[in-house]
Amino acid sequence: MEIGVTPKVAVLTNDLQYEFTYKISKSPEELEEKLTKFNEFLNGIRNLNHQVIHLQLINDPNDPAVQKRYKNREGGIPALTGRPENQILKTISHSSDIVVVKGRDTGFYNNDLDGILKKLGVNSVIVTGLQTHVCVQTTAADAYFRGYNVWVPSDGVFAPSIDDTNRALEWLANYCATVASSSEILALLEKQDDLPERS
Repeated sequence: MEIGVTPKVAVLTNDLQYEFTYKISKSPEELEEKLTKFNEFLNGIRNLNHQVIHLQLINDPNDPAVQKRYKNREGGIPALTGRPENQILKTISHSSDIVVVKGRDTGFYNNDLDGILKKLGVNSVIVTGLQTHVCVQTTAADAYFRGYNVWVPSDGVFAPSIDDTNRALEWLANYCATVASSSEILALLEKQDDLPERS
């Protein structure tokens, strides 16, 4: 990011950690293809001097809600601190990016994401990542509740089921976000340096 340039837009990625890549695709070839395209979008955002923020899920094993949620999960509680598989994917991370830890589905839970966005001067957030119908949907709704202009790239969100993604995108479009392709979003930002409010 250029010195002195204030980003108006931030991309929020959800849970793009090694441990969860199977939710994007179980095919190594398809996974690489999807992540390559996604990283092209992130690079476009960076080149336009906007901010990328990675939301990293770290579960607290002493949290009763976490214990209850994963009580019957084979392999136990995922995303525990200190595990190398919890790191943000190197293929999509950059030295200019910010990493914010979250302990719930929404990216705004029990952290300073809202304060960071306000300090940066961000007006609009682009919510991406995993899973469309869980973390993307709740993070987008929480951003909307906090007064942010919310966009979701239809090709920048992932879930094992395309039906889950389609239902979530329909809900988001009808409630709190503008849904568009990543190329449409970049084209708008190239023209006007911000994204229009949802009509």
